[in-house]
Amino acid sequence: MLMTPSPVTDHRLPETGGANRILGMQKIVSHVYAGGDVTPLWENLMQRVGADSSDSAALHDLSTILQTLTRAEEARQVLQGAVALSRNFCVVHGNGQGPRLLAFVTPGDFMANTPLDFLLAGSNCVLWLHYVDADTTELVNLPDHDVAFMAIGESTENAPVLRQMQKVLSDFPGPIMNNHPELISLLTRDGVSTRLSGAPSLLSPRTYRAKREDLLAVAAGTKRLDDCVPGVAFPLVIRPISTHAGNGLEHVADAAGLAALLRTQPATELYVAPFIDFRGADGLYNKQRIVFIRGRAYASHMALSEHWIVHYLSAGMADSPAKRAVEQRWMETFDTDFAVRHKDSFDALYNRIGLDYFGIDCAELPDGRLLVFELDVAMVVHNMDSAQVYPYKQVAMRKLFSAFVAAAEETAADYHASHHGLMQLSSITGP
Repeated sequence: MLMTPSPVTDHRLPETGGANRILGMQKIVSHVYAGGDVTPLWENLMQRVGADSSDSAALHDLSTILQTLTRAEEARQVLQGAVALSRNFCVVHGNGQGPRLLAFVTPGDFMANTPLDFLLAGSNCVLWLHYVDADTTELVNLPDHDVAFMAIGESTENAPVLRQMQKVLSDFPGPIMNNHPELISLLTRDGVSTRLSGAPSLLSPRTYRAKREDLLAVAAGTKRLDDCVPGVAFPLVIRPISTHAGNGLEHVADAAGLAALLRTQPATELYVAPFIDFRGADGLYNKQRIVFIRGRAYASHMALSEHWIVHYLSAGMADSPAKRAVEQRWMETFDTDFAVRHKDSFDALYNRIGLDYFGIDCAELPDGRLLVFELDVAMVVHNMDSAQVYPYKQVAMRKLFSAFVAAAEETAADYHASHHGLMQLSSITGP
């Protein structure tokens, strides 16, 4: 059961954002997720573009609609057209009287950048998206803002952009969150496993990039698995590079299974890691999504599944009061139970990653360690699930969203306090 869809209307207030104002990801995706009809909005946006081919805001919203309809290539082309016309787009939340957040983003799908629009749901914030790419050498025509955010996520496609932003943002003159493009670029699956290795409270299975020809040799018996991925034995989990949400993820029990996989998987390079059985005492696989905001952990969601690939939408959460009851208890007691038990894990994660904002997908192992599946800055965190079916989630997400807005305000305040202190010191002269 999904939430009752609310109308998505196309209106732009010239006093906030002007011609750059878009509906944005949160409004459009929430409407589609709830089962709403997007056809009227699509037709309205197409009419706007027909009347004015330079209407970049209409093109941007059309691209978002195409993404929700999984028409990825069309969405990419339309977004590129929008960005060619304008680098700046504005999303207004509530009355628009809250903090103004400037996000540095790059063209891509919903996983290309931190989905800040969702984190600002229910606030009065103004979100400015400023598009950059690997050819950006300077930041010009930036909208007025209170705090900035380096929102570009790790991926093969984004790697050259992150390298360039490391140079461009090195002397950014103002408060900015997640201003560590070099750290974000290290959040590959093998990079995360290396970064978290050796932490006693964590298990991030050693992940290797393996070449297809090496894996073919293992499958044929002409090369040992240990020669390709030292210390790793069957069963394995294997997936292509730069994939998320379980796309291409496979369980491989033995060499015969590896051979079967490679007959249908054409990727030239694959991630290989040991399979960890993370079923709980109830026999179900569980996965928690947790968000870290300036070092503090917040519950995002928990899913329980009979299958080892745990997805919230396919885990049957909406159909199982028993599963939802487990998630509800986890969310409502998170600060006094889960976060207390895993304080060492959370401290190790924050200290080793060193970012203002990131998320993890994890599971609690029987021995008390936290099994980390994935760590990223671009995980989708939302409140789109039905308030009738999941009333407890609205409370937890409101807490998380409010913490994010407060962190943005605190970042700005800390910067200005520090800057003011430096100015005072520079004005002091010797005797």
